[in-house]
Formats: sequence, C-alpha cells, structure tokens
Amino acid sequence: MPHLDAAYNLARWLTRSPTDADDIVQEAMLRAFRAFDGFRGGDVKPWLLTIVRNCHLTALGARRRQALVPLPESVEAGGDVLISPGADPEAIAIGTDQARKLGEAIAQLPDEFREILVLREMEDMSYRDIATVTGAPIGTVMSRLARARAALKEKWLKDVEGGCRELH
Repeated sequence: MPHLDAAYNLARWLTRSPTDADDIVQEAMLRAFRAFDGFRGGDVKPWLLTIVRNCHLTALGARRRQALVPLPESVEAGGDVLISPGADPEAIAIGTDQARKLGEAIAQLPDEFREILVLREMEDMSYRDIATVTGAPIGTVMSRLARARAALKEKWLKDVEGGCRELH
C-alpha cells in the first residue's frame, strides 16, 4: 500500500489516461496480492512497478488485438501543482502553464523514454531498480534516460522559443 501512489503515477504516464491508469493499478494490485506468497525478499517497489508495467503491456496488447487503440488524452493541468500561499496570481498562472507544458512534453516522448524518465525523476528510483522494472540492462536504462532528458530539453526549448516569437 505505501507504493500505491507510485504505481498510479507510473500507470498514468504509461496510459495517458486516468481511467485506464485506475484499471491498470487495480489489476496490478490484484496480481501482486495473489503473487505475494511467492515474493522472496528485496525491495517491494520495483517488484510492484514491474507488475504495473506488465499489466499496462498486457492491456495495450489486448487493445491492439481488438483494433480499438484510443487516441491519447490530453494531459490534465494543475492536479500536481503546488501553490505557495504567498504567490501572486501571475506567478500561479505561469506555474500552472509551465506544469501543463511540461506534462504535454513528457507525454509526447516515446514510451521507452517516458517510462524511464518517470521512474527516475518522479519516482526517484535507482538505475538498478529501473532496470528491474523494465527488464532492460542498466546501460540501456542510462542511455534511454539521457535521450529522454535531451528530447525533453529540446521540446521545452522549442516551446520557449515559440512563445517568445508569439510575443513579438
């Protein structure tokens, strides 16, 4: 249960849909509960997030087989934005807009980059734990993370440049 938020966060970024994320996490928790007797030590978080990822891949495969792949939902803004009590309305508006743009940029990353970035930067997982969750070697995790960060930076800078041109 302490890792339920991390499971939902990963599912949300993988599915790009709050409703689908709820379904994925529910299925993952059910699978984890059934398999818990077979769990042998170690850290529970990577084990649970591996189950979440596998549930996502299973659901995605089922949707593809049925040819009913929905279009990604737009990223909802404002849900995770922390607002200080002393912030002025302009600062709040700028922060909300930046959070929305960052969420959109992350959502546009390829799946293998987005999941690595979410696990490292949002869930603060080690490279070893990310490798466990994704089934990829640590070197691959590191290179995907570097590429994800570079792609995110490029998207962010393009957006900033585009915004500056609109002002002139």
